[in-house]
Amino acid sequence: MEGIVTKSTGSWFTVRKPDGEKIECKIKGAFRLKGIESSNPVAVGDRVDYELEEDGVGVIFNIHERTNYIIRRATKLSARSHIIASNIDCAYLMITVTSPTTPLLFIDRFLVTAEAYHIPAEILINKIDLLGKKQKQELDKVITIYEPAGYKCHPMSVLNNIGIDKVIKQLTGKVNLIAGNSGVGKSSLLNKLDPDWNLKTAGMSSRDTGKHTTTFAEMYELKNETFVIDTPGLKSFGTYDLEKEDLSHRFPEMRLRMDACHFSNCLHINEPRCAVINAVENKEIAESRYKNYLNIYNSDETENYR
Repeated sequence: MEGIVTKSTGSWFTVRKPDGEKIECKIKGAFRLKGIESSNPVAVGDRVDYELEEDGVGVIFNIHERTNYIIRRATKLSARSHIIASNIDCAYLMITVTSPTTPLLFIDRFLVTAEAYHIPAEILINKIDLLGKKQKQELDKVITIYEPAGYKCHPMSVLNNIGIDKVIKQLTGKVNLIAGNSGVGKSSLLNKLDPDWNLKTAGMSSRDTGKHTTTFAEMYELKNETFVIDTPGLKSFGTYDLEKEDLSHRFPEMRLRMDACHFSNCLHINEPRCAVINAVENKEIAESRYKNYLNIYNSDETENYR
């Protein structure tokens, strides 16, 4: 029998059958994904084959080839990565420019990760109802940075129901992943999409960083074959398995220009006649994106990410 994994809690997996029925499953023996070093061999979004035991529990014995997946560094020292979800049609990063403020470096790490695993990505900018004059300038700045780089931005307010209809239209008929730092309103958005989910939400912590409310990734089902994967609050994404020489290929605005560089192996750092550096100097590429490219390039990826 075949189904899609909709929830993973470590050792148990909820699998949705084609007719919508859900079966609780475990993994057969020491089943592992060939070629992927991860702390979780089966992830939300995986298409799997399973068989039923006499007690009605399913046993997963095969996983279908993934079209894509997105990862973060595992918290366990024995594993390199943790697969957050797979077979994603579009990944939406929910951010805020206030209460809390999402760092641009976090945004760029997420987008680089999505690019590396061939997942289309867009940006949801929540809490626009809270913006004063200064914060509105920050909102405009974010849009000016990311839309020219090829990422659609969707200003919205879950609380005041601003922009929600447009978001729902974007989600319809696809498998969508919604990620973001804790406190940006992911659970509130999902509750708006379907109040029956009744997901737990949390206020801001005293340090204005948000409180974690989601522990495991889970796929929720809307009508019209629409699925939304909610992810745990994530502090950062690791790019440790990406060769540094390939990093610039994960920035679309750099990728468009690198063939014009004087050197074919240009790293866009201090090489002469570099088309990327020239584009930054001419404000064709956002300075923050370029600085974060350098930050990621020079960072120590042996540290743990969550």
